[in-house]
Amino acid sequence: MSDGNLGADLRLAWLLSRGSDRREWWRAGLTALGAALATGFTLAAVAVASVQGQVNAPIGGGLLDRPGERSGVVLALLLLLIPVLGLLGQGARVGAVHRDRRLAGLRLAGASPARVRRIAALETGLVCLLGSALATAGAVPLLLAAWHPPARVWAGAALVAAAVPVLGALVSVVALRRVAASPLGTVRRVRPERGPSAAFPVAAVLLVAVGLLVTPEAFRGVLTAPLLVTGAVVATGAGALWLTGAAARLTGRLLAARTGRPAVLIAAERLRQDPWAAARTHAAVLLVTVVGTGFVGVRQAFLADLRGKPETLTTDLSFYTTGLDLTAAAILVALVLALAALAVGTAESLATRRRELAAQAAAGVPRAVLARALLLETALPLAPALLVAGCGGLAIGVWYAAVNGTRTMPYAALLVPFGVFGCCLLAAAASLPLLRRSVRPGELRHA
Repeated sequence: MSDGNLGADLRLAWLLSRGSDRREWWRAGLTALGAALATGFTLAAVAVASVQGQVNAPIGGGLLDRPGERSGVVLALLLLLIPVLGLLGQGARVGAVHRDRRLAGLRLAGASPARVRRIAALETGLVCLLGSALATAGAVPLLLAAWHPPARVWAGAALVAAAVPVLGALVSVVALRRVAASPLGTVRRVRPERGPSAAFPVAAVLLVAVGLLVTPEAFRGVLTAPLLVTGAVVATGAGALWLTGAAARLTGRLLAARTGRPAVLIAAERLRQDPWAAARTHAAVLLVTVVGTGFVGVRQAFLADLRGKPETLTTDLSFYTTGLDLTAAAILVALVLALAALAVGTAESLATRRRELAAQAAAGVPRAVLARALLLETALPLAPALLVAGCGGLAIGVWYAAVNGTRTMPYAALLVPFGVFGCCLLAAAASLPLLRRSVRPGELRHA
């Protein structure tokens, strides 16, 4: 088999998608769901952005009436694409492991590793096309029932419907860039020799320090406040992401040398071998934690300021609470998507290590010990990273309260990291039923 062209690879990807077995339908459904969500969020953003001037929309308590509020809604909808892309990436990784025999068959036929990854990415693109088409077909009647969209909305909808499958294929290429399929049927991960640079936490500290020196007058500027808050969120999330890998490597080394508990020892060895796998899986969770913690603190300080100065209100208080509630709903949606990606990543880890787990079970390791080790692989590196992410979000809330002269301490924000940590453990535990299949003696046949 030669390297071929894009048309031949697309036809082959279509044939392989049609010939998928039942074990892969859940992966295809997950990918189609991610594509449908991405299409829906983007179409909603296009529809809101197409509205011009002052309107009187009976949606969201007047939140869409003015251009300023509409731009915030568009930004929130587009930010929801980040956890959706993470979900698509995790689904592509799991799909690569479940398709090991087909990938090996392509390698035996003479296909290069790059072409194998390209065909797998095109398979994901076809599934994304299905999800995008379904979301578009459902959105069109809703748009027609709500209002008479201008021509630019239909042009934007067509562009989104075509761009989402391409974006899904690109995400799959990125997710599969370290997957190598051998002609003997082995699908393995090519681990990076080193993780992200330590400049991440340094940049986070410097950016937050510079932001704290900004005067209240400068902070209230039209562009200064959003840029500083966004920069602080991204820098803190990047610092927490780096800390996840660093803490996983350090924790693995320390526990592997000192612990005598089997579950802790297995988890420590896994973290020591591949510390940055946790960082890749937890990236979206950490970013949502920073945003969620900061939002809870800002919400508490903002509402306290409004209730303390009712004479400053230019409109009814329900207008502000409606906007805050919609923002909270968007953050919850992002958290659910991030947790779904975490659960998929944990399932992918089980599928990748099924031979290793089966060997440990055959050697006499109880399944309960392996289950505890799996949960510890999530808990050990995630706890310090969530602590840093929560502190960063809390700093944003305290900063906002200090800048606006509010004396209320945003104590409610302290609960967010603990709640996210509990949800992450539940998401990791959702993959434990797959452990029974992974430890079957028949898995020892796979290389």
